[in-house]
Amino acid sequence: MNALTMLEADHATMRRLLTELDTTTERGVKTRTELFATIKGELTIHEIIEEEIFYPALKAHPKAKDIVLEAYEEHHVVDEIMGELEALDVTDETWGAKATVMKENVEHHMEEEEGEMFKTARQVFDKGELEDLGDRMERRRAEAKRELNIA
Repeated sequence: MNALTMLEADHATMRRLLTELDTTTERGVKTRTELFATIKGELTIHEIIEEEIFYPALKAHPKAKDIVLEAYEEHHVVDEIMGELEALDVTDETWGAKATVMKENVEHHMEEEEGEMFKTARQVFDKGELEDLGDRMERRRAEAKRELNIA
């Protein structure tokens, strides 16, 4: 599978999950809790394949170094917010606002990746390289799911 196609599919799934989360209320405790767990798992797996395989390969190209470094930092910010959300009860009055900030950060990150980063990746990798990266990312995704016990 092409690495960019895989990442774009992950982004589409994440957009759907974030939209669902955005429509939950404090009374939807079970729904909110389940959606948050799903989002956390999806983000964790996505970060693993990007940070271990895709970003290092792309960062090796001088044209992409700055955008990759920024992407690592954006992951860090989202990880911090996710940790704060995890520490809060989903019924806490601040949980929804914090979830909105997380959603906005993730959406911004996906837009930047799909724009400048993926455009650069298409310039520096040929079709075969994107397929190879995608295959490696798919294997790592399966491995990470087993390691983290994510279905």
